[in-house]
Amino acid sequence: MTSLAHRRLYLCVGLRDDMSTFLPAVLRGGVSVVQIREKAATREAIAQGAALMQKVCREFDVPFIVNDDPTLAYDLAADGVHVGQDDTSVATCREILGDAAIIGLSTHAPAEFAAALNEPVDYRSAGPIVPTPTKAGRPGTGIDYAVACQRTSDQPVYVTGSVDVDTLPALREAGLTHFVVVRALTTARDPEDAARRLSEAILARP
Repeated sequence: MTSLAHRRLYLCVGLRDDMSTFLPAVLRGGVSVVQIREKAATREAIAQGAALMQKVCREFDVPFIVNDDPTLAYDLAADGVHVGQDDTSVATCREILGDAAIIGLSTHAPAEFAAALNEPVDYRSAGPIVPTPTKAGRPGTGIDYAVACQRTSDQPVYVTGSVDVDTLPALREAGLTHFVVVRALTTARDPEDAARRLSEAILARP
């Protein structure tokens, strides 16, 4: 399975009209994993957008992940898939995509993370540590949950939930190392600069 130990800034993004300029900008800034997560568009539109994103990611040697849909990931020859607790099982994803694919799994509670430790995945996510519009209606798990997850995992645990340059110092101080970012990049006026500042904050000594 693929090691993501040194890939610490993970962008989750939906379709954008400016993707051909936005994505290269954040990759230049330091984003090291990209996931397409689009809930409103048709599968055809997602496939078209994902094809462009995958091309850009390959130019930067950055893994490209598809949210929820292992069949689409297979059709695109994407690097992998990310699934949630109620999505396609990890076993099915592995069967479709093979041993070399990157597979990630969301967790939101201790029992979920404990079960996830037995799944053949390359990384797990923990959160959202605070409520976020990206996961409307889901309560925050708190930082302690993410810290406990990381301590019990020998693979990366990506923290989700309102990660930005203001919250990163406390998260790093708590010992967290891998982060999923959405709005801090998708709403940035200068995406490349925003990605660079996030990357620097992640790499800074706590």
